[in-house]
Amino acid sequence: MEIDPIDGPDVLLNGVVDPTRLDDLGRLLGYFGLPYELELSDENNALVRETRG
Repeated sequence: MEIDPIDGPDVLLNGVVDPTRLDDLGRLLGYFGLPYELELSDENNALVRETRG
């Protein structure tokens, strides 16, 4: 994962995540009280799944 600064208070995490662990990543961010929006894309950059918390 890479952490990329963007305008405003948000932070962009960019990298490769095992699709079966996307919910685990969301739970980890939630555990630390961080709001999040996660997008999972396929190899063609098409959105496969989206989750937020």
